[in-house]
Amino acid sequence: MAAGVVLVGGGFAAANAAPTTGAAKKAGVHFPVNKKATGVAAVVSAANTFLNTLDSDQQAATVLDFSQANATSWSNLPCGSSCRPGIQTGSLTDDQLAALKNVLKTALGTGKDTGYEHVLQTLLADDQLAAAESSGSGPSVPSSSTSTDASATASADPSASTSADPSASTSADPSATATDAPTGTPPSGAPGGGAGGGYGSGIYFLAFLGTPSADGTWQLHFGGHHLAVNITYKNGRVSGASPFFTGVEPTSWTADDGTTYEPLANFRDGLLKLTSSLSTEQLAKAKLSESFSDVLLGPGEDGQFPETKEGIKASSLSPKQKKLVLEAIHPWIADVDNATAAQLTKTYARELDQTFVSYSGGTGLDTQGDYVRIDGPSVWIEFVCQNGFVFQDKVHYHTVYRDHTRDYGSEFSFS
Repeated sequence: MAAGVVLVGGGFAAANAAPTTGAAKKAGVHFPVNKKATGVAAVVSAANTFLNTLDSDQQAATVLDFSQANATSWSNLPCGSSCRPGIQTGSLTDDQLAALKNVLKTALGTGKDTGYEHVLQTLLADDQLAAAESSGSGPSVPSSSTSTDASATASADPSASTSADPSASTSADPSATATDAPTGTPPSGAPGGGAGGGYGSGIYFLAFLGTPSADGTWQLHFGGHHLAVNITYKNGRVSGASPFFTGVEPTSWTADDGTTYEPLANFRDGLLKLTSSLSTEQLAKAKLSESFSDVLLGPGEDGQFPETKEGIKASSLSPKQKKLVLEAIHPWIADVDNATAAQLTKTYARELDQTFVSYSGGTGLDTQGDYVRIDGPSVWIEFVCQNGFVFQDKVHYHTVYRDHTRDYGSEFSFS
């Protein structure tokens, strides 16, 4: 990974607001920091370090109630703060942004194929969309007449789930299937605005739902277009690393320095290895009768797991193929700390014989409607190809990772 990635490109830094100084800065609450902490305590320390860089209004925009309405307010759409709570990356100073990045680094891990690296590349991809749009190489932001809520994206035109009008998001909340509005959100005009939405790494949002602590219950909530990170902590451990939505457009590109980026390559390639290992007979069993233009369990679809599992049961696969199932799952659960990922891997390995693999469309993951699903007693993963919206001559990817029993740390019931 090139050193430039750590800076998240020019867009993330360039969007920063000027430092707030003098009387205009309202002193916020001071949060305790322990630089020697490890595990969840280290995440709490990093969160507190970030909070200590904020004034009181910014802290109020960041630390919100751990309510079901707030927790489920995430989206894959470029809808700014109208569909997600928290403080906006583009409103932060350089020092504040560096502290925010350290929160993500501590919670998601560093190094090759970790969550932190993946998140940074996802934001870089959004800068590519912003640049293409501003240069005229892509279509303009769609009009409000094309806006759609998240509950419609599974059956609507495939481009609709990613082309909903960011400017219309003030009146059409993609998380509208939630029965309540987010609670504890800042008033209009407070730090962390950006309701207009759009593309770019400056339009991502961080919220702590509940006060970060090493023994309480709270959630790290970070996301924007094509990204939703939801990590729930309880009693000093991670109680849930899902829902986790990750998508990308363009799927790959080469930066000015010659570095090539492909944020979802290892996600896609693990599934390709799995499906290519299936025999003709196994592929026939794995084939779904339905077609998919988007993931089934995207935003607003909490708890809506199909009652019947479909596809080929992993118990009928060879030992090598079973290993490929676990390897295919890994990239999604690697977007959290190593200890949690290892524990989830053990759980999904124990449940492997009751896990199903299925697909729709083709297995090449290179054509509109190509779709792969892994559905177990706990794990749920979807990967779908959609035609590009900005880069219309290419496909782009939507994926989601959920857990039947651990979404949002099992804190809410969706039955």
